[in-house]
Amino acid sequence: MPDREQPQPPPASAALTADVLAEPSRVVPSIASILRVVLTVVAVAISLYVVYLLRTPLTWLFIATFLAIALSGPVAFLSRWMKRGLAIALVYLGLLLLPLILAALFIPPMVTQANKLADNLPQYAQDLQDFVHKNPTLRKLEKDYNFTQKIKEEATKLPGKIGNAAGVLSDIGIGLVSSIFAVVNILILSAFMLGGGAGWVEAFARRQSPERGESIRRLADRVRDAVSAYVAGALIQATIAGVTAFVMLTILGVPFPTALAALVFLFDLIPLIGATIGAVLVGLVTVFNDFPTATIVWAVFSIVYQQVENNVIQPRIQSRAVNVHPFVVLLSVLFGATLFGVLGALLAIPLAATLQIAGREYLRYREASRGVVASQGA
Repeated sequence: MPDREQPQPPPASAALTADVLAEPSRVVPSIASILRVVLTVVAVAISLYVVYLLRTPLTWLFIATFLAIALSGPVAFLSRWMKRGLAIALVYLGLLLLPLILAALFIPPMVTQANKLADNLPQYAQDLQDFVHKNPTLRKLEKDYNFTQKIKEEATKLPGKIGNAAGVLSDIGIGLVSSIFAVVNILILSAFMLGGGAGWVEAFARRQSPERGESIRRLADRVRDAVSAYVAGALIQATIAGVTAFVMLTILGVPFPTALAALVFLFDLIPLIGATIGAVLVGLVTVFNDFPTATIVWAVFSIVYQQVENNVIQPRIQSRAVNVHPFVVLLSVLFGATLFGVLGALLAIPLAATLQIAGREYLRYREASRGVVASQGA
């Protein structure tokens, strides 16, 4: 029988073509797609750089927005009996008078205590020197280093240095002018927002669908109520701190208890670190009044009260005021303080409340939209 022809293997090119056809189709990005991605990345980088350059006015704008929302409650309350423009003017007048009242309350006691300290410091140094001489260990250190004599020499120079305080104040004048400029700009921005903010929200809501417009109006009202409630809660908390401090300072016989209690009230408005700063400043005053008894009692009182305030008073007040869980209140304050310092701690709770309200309104809007679609399909 003739030999059968053996099947010849397919050419290499044919095998390669078959493999390519068998593989999934490969998508090769076009030049336009690559260019679009590059331009997007460049645009994002430029936007972030512009935001970095404008960080100062953007911070002012953020603070002004918070201030406008916070003051909208008192303005709405006064608008029941007067025109809105007059109500805004009265609220801002009270806001501007507050620093003057605090200055009138603090400056006279501070000047009196500074002069008293300068006059009595040489005697304090002499008392320290006498105490050292009565103690064998301290007497040996004094013999080796003569530190009490140096303290006494510096103490005698202090009354003359108090008179040179004007030179120190002139050095910080530029920073003070810059701060005043920032405060004025923030107040002006917040006044414009307070006067036209409701109209801006209404104009934006009218351009949306009826359901979405109603959701936007409800969101704005709830955020305003939450921020106003937060400010009211912070004032209540600071008032409790000031009143308890006044009672304790009166019991201890510390001079100027009203001014010191007002100082505690003012610093207590700053979350986390404000109460500690106020307690330390008042503690320094007690050192020169009845040391160590008054200082020890005040230190124990401050530590106990701050624990109660941080773990009981503040979470309870703010959770009821802004309807946020106490755990979220503490967590938001810690995160805000870590990321943005004092400003972050101050605005963390209203921001958390705003995000919570926005999330609830979004879910409510989505459910309403699904209900409308289902009813139309039926």
